[in-house]
Amino acid sequence: MMENAFVFAADLIRHIHVPVVCHFVREELRDVEYSGYKRREVLFTSRPQLKGRDVLLVDAVLESGVTQEFLVRRILDSEPRSLRLAVLLDKPQQRKVDIHAHYFGFAAASNNLVGYGLSGNQGRGRNLRCIATRAAARPSGKRRTRRKK
Repeated sequence: MMENAFVFAADLIRHIHVPVVCHFVREELRDVEYSGYKRREVLFTSRPQLKGRDVLLVDAVLESGVTQEFLVRRILDSEPRSLRLAVLLDKPQQRKVDIHAHYFGFAAASNNLVGYGLSGNQGRGRNLRCIATRAAARPSGKRRTRRKK
């Protein structure tokens, strides 16, 4: 599962009634220059043994799909018996590659969602029990105000 989906995955695996092994995949993005062209590289942590296993890749948000599509190709190199993608939020209007979630919780358009594992500014808001917009997630009475000079 992708690191940002841990809350969603925790609830999801409680409803899977076969033995489950969890492995967290961490991505690292690097901007590199190759033959005079700038590009972004996506690197992942090592993969577990997946040959002949049923694999469910869990992520919080499927947006452009670039990261998930790359990871799916890497997982398929390990020859799993099956591979499915489950996401909490699907944003098909922002897709840049041809990938679709086999399972999704909600179709969403907003980029300003926090809670249920999704973080807002500076990683805050993951601990909200529901998904909310960033503006609605601010604690009441603690709004930012500008002081007059």
